[in-house]
Amino acid sequence: MPRVSEAHLAARRRQILDAARACFARNGFHATSMQDVVVESGLSMGAVYRYFKSKDDLIQAIAEEVVGMLVGQIDHLIDARPLPPLIQVLDGVLAVVEAQTGPDGVVRMAIQVWGEALRNPRLSDLLARVYPTIRAAFVRLAARARDEGQLPQHTDPEQVGSVLFGLVPGYFLQLILVGDVNRADYLAGLDALLEAPLRPRP
Repeated sequence: MPRVSEAHLAARRRQILDAARACFARNGFHATSMQDVVVESGLSMGAVYRYFKSKDDLIQAIAEEVVGMLVGQIDHLIDARPLPPLIQVLDGVLAVVEAQTGPDGVVRMAIQVWGEALRNPRLSDLLARVYPTIRAAFVRLAARARDEGQLPQHTDPEQVGSVLFGLVPGYFLQLILVGDVNRADYLAGLDALLEAPLRPRP
């Protein structure tokens, strides 16, 4: 029997993940079954289960892909010499996230997973693994911004990185659930906060 190439295996895996994303986007996480993914993919049940044993496996694979993409984008911006202005870096990050907020984007699925994670320990463990990876990228960004004079020298990168990380879900939640926010205004508000003293003047 001829050996299946790595390229063929990768293509099949991609086909299944794309089918899962389409199903989750169309019907939501709860209403999607593995059978739905099988039908969407055009493959056999056995072929799909060879790669993914459950919806949780599919969610994990998709989440890890998206995290890798986002962290890669942040790292690309952080590696620039010199570091672009912090607002410009955040604009690039939010643009990547914004591209995933459409009907077939994974951000909508992420919101569903948040709710499911409250009762599903496996998904809760997944979030506990992937989100610190993104936050760590923002911590590195804060450290670079401090070292290059964009932030005060007494800045704690862990503290600032946590705040920067929180800006991302804050943005896409408003974008999806409220719909009356745009990236330029959001960043202008952040820029105003960075320029203003947040503590009362003595």
